[in-house]
Amino acid sequence: MQEFLSAYRYINSDHPKVISYAKKICTGIDSPVEKAIALYYRIRDDFRYNPYKLNFTEEGIQSSNLLERNYGYCVEKASLLVATARVVGIPARMGFANVKNHIGTSHLEEILETDVFVFHGYAELFLKGKWVKLTPAFNKSLCNYLGVPVLEFDGENDAFFQQYDQSGKQLEFLHFYGTFEDIPFNLMLTELRSAYPHLSKYFIKGVVDFQEIRNELGIAS
Repeated sequence: MQEFLSAYRYINSDHPKVISYAKKICTGIDSPVEKAIALYYRIRDDFRYNPYKLNFTEEGIQSSNLLERNYGYCVEKASLLVATARVVGIPARMGFANVKNHIGTSHLEEILETDVFVFHGYAELFLKGKWVKLTPAFNKSLCNYLGVPVLEFDGENDAFFQQYDQSGKQLEFLHFYGTFEDIPFNLMLTELRSAYPHLSKYFIKGVVDFQEIRNELGIAS
């Protein structure tokens, strides 16, 4: 399990801000399960889900970078959950999948030209002798606004995905990339460029602002 407790280039669980954030949340909590629950809820709701501003630079994709703001998207929030879990001694790893009818991306789909969201990120934590899948991406206020169930976590069962998106379409997982001790940065960029070739020039820039792209492409808000 050591590889899932260590710090890496992107899951930088040795960063002082990540350590401080994790210890602050888990102070006074002894049980690994209760620590996992506390981390999940704080990361789910401390940072609002925003898939419209992405930072694909080497530094921007690091777990610690999310602590500089109050919003993030699925990969960023999952990576911070993985990093903070490792700080408090819980083995954790990243998982990635392609998802159809992903919630909260209706405006984004016009730009992507598809309802398939590539390289959706989630976390897996090792608790009570098994790996538990967690998606801390969708904050409670967003779910309430969209009218979809909030993902609750009991410390034992997966809190993985809402069964339906805001329009009632069933969410589908089309492809799983597997699990990783660190974010497979180059693979992620390759898959994004392959899936959305018309957006490749924006991914190359590193920082992607989809609202600016909407304006550039003349797509009404």
